[in-house]
Amino acid sequence: MPATPDAFRAFLGRFDEGRSAEGLLVCLRDTGAIAGNVNINSIIRGRFQNGSLGYASFAPYSGRGYMSEGLGLVLRHAFDELRLHRLEVQIRPENQASIKLVRRHGFRYEGYSPDLLFINGAWRGHGRWALTNDMHGIVPDAPHPTLPDR
Repeated sequence: MPATPDAFRAFLGRFDEGRSAEGLLVCLRDTGAIAGNVNINSIIRGRFQNGSLGYASFAPYSGRGYMSEGLGLVLRHAFDELRLHRLEVQIRPENQASIKLVRRHGFRYEGYSPDLLFINGAWRGHGRWALTNDMHGIVPDAPHPTLPDR
């Protein structure tokens, strides 16, 4: 997450009008406090109709179910409103909380990729998880207009 105002402005600049990424906040209903965020990154249309998820829970709200509820809402938005077919998430194997979160929402494990993402000064391996709209039970009435007929 961005640590300075300038870094935060650069972070927000990723969420453009062309819809290649969407940034969503997970907020508490009663107070409006921000419990976390979920980003749908690298949205690719055409034959792929895919996005890559990134998310974070903010202290002191971790482990209280807010991210699970928020992710559920984001999945509905991604599959119903954005009409994506597939979402992917890459998770470090030791991040058991994140693995439990995606399992709870029906993501399937698709394998391990060594040296996948550059984190804390080194290339780190991640497990790859994915969920399709039909696995989640949300198939839009009409496909996204960028999906070819054949």
